[in-house]
Amino acid sequence: MDTNRSCSRAVLAIGLAVIALQAGGCTRETASASPPATAGTPRERIAVLALKQVDFGSVSLIPVRFEKSRIAGPFEDGGRTLYCVTSHMKGRSFGKGERPKAVIRDEGGVLKILSDEDEVCEGHRTEPFTELDSAKG
Repeated sequence: MDTNRSCSRAVLAIGLAVIALQAGGCTRETASASPPATAGTPRERIAVLALKQVDFGSVSLIPVRFEKSRIAGPFEDGGRTLYCVTSHMKGRSFGKGERPKAVIRDEGGVLKILSDEDEVCEGHRTEPFTELDSAKG
């Protein structure tokens, strides 16, 4: 009887491990996806920083993908150098896409996320942000 119970628990544990791996929550790629802050182009660094944000699916157990990502910037606003990133994100919510947005400040090569600054993005010309579309997916 104890042998059957042990086997059932082992099979259950293996099944849960397989599900976790398929969901993308335990892959090595996720852990090593962010390069050092000085590596890559500014656009690649911005894409990596955006992907670390919860709004961009950083804590999603379900793999997400990005489509039609856009970036505005660099532009000056009150002496600050800013970038605005928007995208269509699919996968985290079943059947309905999300529209994440981030405002990023460049302080001498150091990138920081700004909160509650969405209005500074209005009226700036955007261009395709393929670095984000290809970063995950």
